Amino acid sequence: MLLFFLSSGLFLGWSLGANDAANIFGSAVGSRMVKFRTAAIVASVFVILGATFQGEGGADTLSRLGAVDELAGAFTVALASALAVFSMIRMHLIVSTSQAIVGAIIGWNLYAGRATDMGQLGRIAASWGVGMVLGAVFAILLYYLVRWFFDKLKLHLIWRHAVLKILLIAIGAFGAYSLGANNIVNVMGVFVNSVDIKPINIGICTLNGTQQLFFIGAVAISAGIFTYSKNTMRTVGSDLMPLSAETAMVVVLAHSLVLFIFSSRFISDAIALLGLGHIPQVPISSTQVVIGAIVGIGLLKGGRNIKYKVLINIMLGWIATPIMAGVIAYMLLFIVSNTFQLPVCQ
Repeated sequence: MLLFFLSSGLFLGWSLGANDAANIFGSAVGSRMVKFRTAAIVASVFVILGATFQGEGGADTLSRLGAVDELAGAFTVALASALAVFSMIRMHLIVSTSQAIVGAIIGWNLYAGRATDMGQLGRIAASWGVGMVLGAVFAILLYYLVRWFFDKLKLHLIWRHAVLKILLIAIGAFGAYSLGANNIVNVMGVFVNSVDIKPINIGICTLNGTQQLFFIGAVAISAGIFTYSKNTMRTVGSDLMPLSAETAMVVVLAHSLVLFIFSSRFISDAIALLGLGHIPQVPISSTQVVIGAIVGIGLLKGGRNIKYKVLINIMLGWIATPIMAGVIAYMLLFIVSNTFQLPVCQ
């Protein structure tokens, strides 16, 4: 029965893999520097590692927004998020699973009669905007750094191509790890308060219940990467703005750094020791970060190559996703509660 209820989370994980893998390797695949199969394998391995060993930080954030305390409720919230994301993907829109799960949780709060913590919601929403701006800023700074690096090396064209390919794969691996660490809470975070799984020892370490949940969700993300991410990689990788291999590498690295910063307790604690306050452990919209990075590079080059019609369509998807997820969640909760007589909240 537990596996049945987790199936909606697995569907959401699959949807995240189908959509957000484009943010890791879309620019590399779109620039034809990395083959899709290579990108899918590397992304799958490292997204599982990141989700399992560094994914717990954002779980508390979603719990404070809305602690879904019944398994049927968690199933319904995850299903609503997955349906919203999948619907957007079918319309060829690049969407945010972070926005989808937040919208669905708010839908649960409304149905359960719980107050939504507006301060927490404001912090999450602000992090989406900050993530996009940081993506642009990091991309611009890294663009100058990469140009300086290759100017100093003065490599032959063949060697330059080989070095770029290796760097794109290595940075993509880091990006996949960061995606797993930051966004796995969007997939399985709603189940943390309603599922009790005993720790298991796997020899080299012991995985607690949350880590086991996140591992299962990460496997579903991997399945989404392999089966349905190719088209979305092309959209991010070439439709919004043509990318050279160098700019593709800059975009992926900028995206990866932002996601890693918002999922690293070590960095947050180090910043706090300097008296600058904690960096919040929140699920950042990886889509917004990577789009911010691409737009940052585009603006640096004068903005002429940015396809603003594609950008507007993407932004419309960001607006529609949380609204759609919230409405779907409310409707499904009513059906599950009244038709199937399952408790969706305490």
